[in-house]
Amino acid sequence: MLFGKIEYLNLLPFHIFMKRFAPSSQIKMSMEYKKGVPAKINNDFKNRRVDAAFISSITAKKHKKVALGIIAKKEVKSVLVIPQANAKKDKESATSNVLANVLNIQGEVLIGDKALRYALKNDNYIDLALEWNNHYNLPFVFAVLAYHKDKKIYKKIERNFGNTKVKIPQYLLEKAAKRTEVSKQEALEYLKLISYKLDRKAQRGLAKFYREVKIKNLS
Repeated sequence: MLFGKIEYLNLLPFHIFMKRFAPSSQIKMSMEYKKGVPAKINNDFKNRRVDAAFISSITAKKHKKVALGIIAKKEVKSVLVIPQANAKKDKESATSNVLANVLNIQGEVLIGDKALRYALKNDNYIDLALEWNNHYNLPFVFAVLAYHKDKKIYKKIERNFGNTKVKIPQYLLEKAAKRTEVSKQEALEYLKLISYKLDRKAQRGLAKFYREVKIKNLS
């Protein structure tokens, strides 16, 4: 099983879960990762170079998926727009660039760990998840776990991950903090902003996003 792996801090709990709590030892032994930023993983999934991955919401609409995602109920601090005269997309992103357009926010889009570092040091930014919530009072779903085959495996992962409170070992937290250039406490505080269960309200948020994209494209 080849899994597309985005090495942003927001998926650290899931990666720990997959290493320790995957449904069977057979899955653990067969698990291989293909790493990349969201835009690359989207492309790898589309071209079947990976069997499953968290892919950007804007890409996931027509693909098979389970009820897991990368979700911000309000602010997220890792998907930002820095106001400036000219719009500038983040080449690592797909959904966030579209979200900025849907919300009519101009500036430089910044996502992932580099965005989190920026947010921790500056205040001249717009948090796109918070802006979405202010508009629609709904969570924003940045990505969903999609797959091409082996539905039963991913449904098991959905159930098990959804019912597991993942504890992050100190050595892995230190490693992640060093890689992302934030403190351990900042990393933990950031992870409190992320949800993974695609519950009814998150599904409503995702459906609303798709409707707003369609409206924007027709206008």
